Amino acid sequence: MHEHACRRRQTRERYYYCRGGGVQHAAEGVRRLPLDPASPSCRPLVHLSPSLGRAGRCVHFSVQPEVSDEKCIIFHGQHLRHTCSVVMTKKKPTMAQAFQSQRLSSGWSLKQTDTEDWLPVARVPTNVHLDLLDHDKIKDPFLGFNELDCEWVATKSWTYRVDLPEVAQSVHGAKHILALDGLDTFATVRLDGEKILESDNMFIYHRIDVTEKLKPGKKSTLEIDFRPALAEAQKIKDAHPEHKWVGFNGDMARLAVRKAQYHFGWDWGPVLNTCGPWKDVRLETYSARIGDLHVDYGLDPNLTQVKGTINAVVEGSVGEKVEFKASLDGKEVFHAVADLDDKRRVQVDFQVNDPQLWYPHGYGQQPLYTVTATVIQDGHELHTVSHRTGFRQTELVQQPDSVGKTFYFRVNGVDVFCGGSDWIPADSFTPRISEDRYRKWLEMMVDGYQVMIRIWGGGIWEDDVFYDICDELGVLVWQDFMFGCGNYPAYPEILKSIEAECVCQTKRLRHHPSMAIYAGNNEDYQVQEQYKLTYNYEDKNPSNWLKTDFPARYIYEKLLPDVVAAHSPHIPYHPGSPWGDGLVSSNPTVGDMHQWNVWHGTQEKYQIFDTLGGRFNSEFGMEAFPHIDTIRHYVTDESQLYPQSHVLDFHNKADGHERRIATYLVENFRTETDLEKFIHLTQLSQAEALMFGYRGWRRQWGQERFCGGALVWQLNDCWPVTSWSIVDYFRRKKPAYYAMRRVLAPIAVAVKRAHHDWSVVHARPAKTSDYEMWVASSKTEELVATVELRYISIATGKEIKPAVVKKDVKIVANGTTDVFKGTIDNTAEEAHVLAARIWVDGEIVSRDTDWPQPLKYLDFSDRGVEVIPEGNTIRVKADRPTKGLVFEERQGVLVHDSAIDVVPGDEQVIKVRGLGQNDQALEWRYLGKP
Repeated sequence: MHEHACRRRQTRERYYYCRGGGVQHAAEGVRRLPLDPASPSCRPLVHLSPSLGRAGRCVHFSVQPEVSDEKCIIFHGQHLRHTCSVVMTKKKPTMAQAFQSQRLSSGWSLKQTDTEDWLPVARVPTNVHLDLLDHDKIKDPFLGFNELDCEWVATKSWTYRVDLPEVAQSVHGAKHILALDGLDTFATVRLDGEKILESDNMFIYHRIDVTEKLKPGKKSTLEIDFRPALAEAQKIKDAHPEHKWVGFNGDMARLAVRKAQYHFGWDWGPVLNTCGPWKDVRLETYSARIGDLHVDYGLDPNLTQVKGTINAVVEGSVGEKVEFKASLDGKEVFHAVADLDDKRRVQVDFQVNDPQLWYPHGYGQQPLYTVTATVIQDGHELHTVSHRTGFRQTELVQQPDSVGKTFYFRVNGVDVFCGGSDWIPADSFTPRISEDRYRKWLEMMVDGYQVMIRIWGGGIWEDDVFYDICDELGVLVWQDFMFGCGNYPAYPEILKSIEAECVCQTKRLRHHPSMAIYAGNNEDYQVQEQYKLTYNYEDKNPSNWLKTDFPARYIYEKLLPDVVAAHSPHIPYHPGSPWGDGLVSSNPTVGDMHQWNVWHGTQEKYQIFDTLGGRFNSEFGMEAFPHIDTIRHYVTDESQLYPQSHVLDFHNKADGHERRIATYLVENFRTETDLEKFIHLTQLSQAEALMFGYRGWRRQWGQERFCGGALVWQLNDCWPVTSWSIVDYFRRKKPAYYAMRRVLAPIAVAVKRAHHDWSVVHARPAKTSDYEMWVASSKTEELVATVELRYISIATGKEIKPAVVKKDVKIVANGTTDVFKGTIDNTAEEAHVLAARIWVDGEIVSRDTDWPQPLKYLDFSDRGVEVIPEGNTIRVKADRPTKGLVFEERQGVLVHDSAIDVVPGDEQVIKVRGLGQNDQALEWRYLGKP
């Protein structure tokens, strides 16, 4: 055969190689033989006379269609002096298996690996602790000291088993794929006794081809052995004595494991080292599958047009083309069909004019376009994948300024002050976090005017539904990569695992419009600073970094940014949290900051929180006890219901918490020993601290964007505990939640007198105190308002001098408006509060009250408080200024405000939902209530 002997011609020709007078081989020319468009699957059958052509010579003929019918197309051609015919017959349609997926959620059983005592498993996803709880093999580790009694579970190996559903006789080319979305963590997977996978990373999605192993009529059993994570981690640690295994929280062997780091214990969470199939397990059968779908796009400078590409990758042996659709609210805005290339990929250009843009809540709507890709063979749809996405332009603005460099977010040209929270996993046992629980947490954030949530690097890559809900609600996501508080190793095997994990996760998340930033780690650069590890920012050679005692720099400044650039380039990347241009992480002029000199560190007074911040305060906080009902839940011995009891201390994992709580209470409040009054004091301390921080930093937003945002540590808990959370494990809001809500409201009036540090002047009072009043607004348009400031005696409730009222005050858009300043003569004027209000369109939209500090010097007796329930409202009024009036947090009942300050002449109406007509009125207390 000498194919090269056939020369191409720039005509529509088909070439036939002839040997011994017969056709031995056919080679196609430059252009394809023209076929009837209605019959794209025809194949040529050649009928040539044996006398046609000579051996070893190429024969050719030009072809033109002459006749077409349902079965074939007949061509006639001229070869030299001979006439021949070519018959194009339609080939049979390719038999293809449409995509089928069977979720393996039931039928599982569990045993300790070295026993034969199998236990039925209620559900998968799961973990071993949940299954042991179901069978009363362990006590609830959230109660009392039961955490200690459960430690043995993490020292054993555990095996899960399930029989796979029988497979039918498969279509030629169809595959059976075992999909394992998450194995926690050191897992050996066997099918009918044969090992098919070893996994040591709980964040990787595995897909295993088991086509040759599953046969019709044959029973197949899947078994997964899980080895104890800490023991395996210690082996790895011991194998790398060259590395410095240092960090904060938990056993440092955890740094060797790609597993949720909080499982090893944290300063707010228990040591509950789980294992098991913590994500979905499925058996998929298909001939073709959309393996990846993503949209790359850009907005024009006027934000009036979206242009980009939709890309798909198809797995499997068949599939001719992919159909793409995009729609908004059921109305199609784009449609295209394209052929797959030889790499099983397809890309189409798209354009949408006048797109509806996605905004964070409070700044606009959250329209979500549905983008769909369907792989097609012979007119049959084999598999469809859909993503919801939003078109938006998100920028991290880091520009040099008079202070250093800005750090704030801009969405669709609008600067956004990112007030919000840090998020930890909502349960020590993540499989039981339902969509409903996620939604209630995130709706609570939105109701609290919080715009951003930061997924902390010691937890988990959250479930798809978490990000879906953020898209729907307009919550911006700050996503840490899963590294927290440690000097992580960077030997080749773990780098390979990290890269696979992060490629997998960034591809999974890239279509979400809520994704605002990736950060390389949580506080690992602080570990570098504290332990004096090598970090020469001027050295830009990544290979050098691997040779230092801080090799993780390679992960944060080389591996991860490369992954983001390759797979999610539209989302900004930041090397760590905190981090700023290689400078010390506490530098307030650049990057983000974790400000822990209130509570930790130098334990500064919370009244000056605002002076301690930086360009973006991504962590800060103050501890507070949870509500009494939460404490009663985990205190199983009523004799332990007092503030300093053993079990209450056990349910507070923060180092030195006794001294730190005591410091802030003694500095600011008259101490109490009654448990409920003590709880109230810790909660007021937290509320006051966060108020002082947020209120000041939001003001700085309007001062040339000095502060771009503040994220409180932390929104939530993973178990019932005393921590920095503003809402406890059972979603009972602490007073701090409401304090934050008021200062983050779209329009928030503020008044503050200058801080006078009573401790350093031996409690000598200041002779005078300057004060300032301002209004913060996140509205994108200027407003006109009326602003009032009253001066009210704490002792009598009378106004000590005339109120100041300013009308027609222009409130600047998306910034801060200074209203007026003044000075208090503390020697001539009795102790009084500064009570501010603001009206827009005749409605009070915000209040603020400033008190002389510290509160412990004030007499709060005989306040004359009235709390009057009236259906779906509660009216609150007082004869004298009242501090921190808190309502009971009752299951199923929502109040729109709490922890309020009440002054005479300003009755407040609190909205209530969920309180039945015959239900008992909510209990309440205020500071100093008998």
